[in-house]
Amino acid sequence: MPDIPHIPPSELFALLAAIGFAAGLNLYATVAVLGLLARFGHIPLPPGLQLLESWPIIAASTALFVIEFFADKIPAFDLIWNALHTFIRVPVAGLLAYRATSQLTPEHQLLAALLGAAVALIALGGKTAARAAVTPSPEPLSNITLSVSEDVLAIGLTWLATRHPYAAGMMAAILVAIIVLLIRWVLRAMRALFHGAEQELAG
Repeated sequence: MPDIPHIPPSELFALLAAIGFAAGLNLYATVAVLGLLARFGHIPLPPGLQLLESWPIIAASTALFVIEFFADKIPAFDLIWNALHTFIRVPVAGLLAYRATSQLTPEHQLLAALLGAAVALIALGGKTAARAAVTPSPEPLSNITLSVSEDVLAIGLTWLATRHPYAAGMMAAILVAIIVLLIRWVLRAMRALFHGAEQELAG
């Protein structure tokens, strides 16, 4: 991939949309993959994101990904985990987009940050709605399968964004459109997520 500061704005925003969607699904996997790819010279990161390729950030994000990998598959606890991470994934996705566009004007930086945060929120809503559909199932296999699929999609989409930004951006746009079309179901699922997390915490 060419150096991010020199690629066309349309390609940059496609890349950021894909990364924002991946971060909404699994923030730590997204950060770890970006850091590792940059660390081993597969992609150049813009100055604002070069911190991600430091070993402390890679180690921390990888460790948190491992924790989330198991926490996200524990019935009931996954409700609390995902509810709390709504307030982490969305703002951090916006921050990543803001830092990645430090070479652009402040107005474009703000637009990029809003895009990253909005796409992450929509991705999180879709993830929550999908979980709401399978959580009532008494067997754990469906929930575990869905969780693993989300992890694979987050990692795969991040990798694809660094190789083929337009393709990854188009994939993210299609997924966003599907989730928006199901917005009522998504909003009900989000409310159920926080209500369920509150009940678990109270219990």
